[in-house]
Amino acid sequence: MTDHKIISVRDVMSASIHKVGGLATVREAIDLLHQHAVSSLIIDRRHAGDEFGIVVVEDIALKVIGEDRSPERTNVYEIMSKPVVTVDADMDIKYAIRLLGRFRLSRALVTDKGEAVGLVSMRDMVLRFMAV
Repeated sequence: MTDHKIISVRDVMSASIHKVGGLATVREAIDLLHQHAVSSLIIDRRHAGDEFGIVVVEDIALKVIGEDRSPERTNVYEIMSKPVVTVDADMDIKYAIRLLGRFRLSRALVTDKGEAVGLVSMRDMVLRFMAV
């Protein structure tokens, strides 16, 4: 491609992050997913040396429903992905797309100075890139 206007992840991300504690049950996580009409929840760090985690609908489908586990007796920490791939809010979406593609991911947590500030999806970045 030739001339590419730089579009930062910040310009595309959703600033709405919904969190759940790792000790929450999957039932509680499902209720939050439904309440906020989202498909992923962030698990916050427990201390400065910890990393963020994520639980997505696919985790629940494959690791709970697909394995016939009880959502009421399974904790989020048992099925979440951790550490979660993060991208800096000021990163050019061209590089964020490459990073997500390399790991075959559909979304990433967006950080600014180490703090979670949003989520960005491959879909939203591709659509925005092609609209320019």
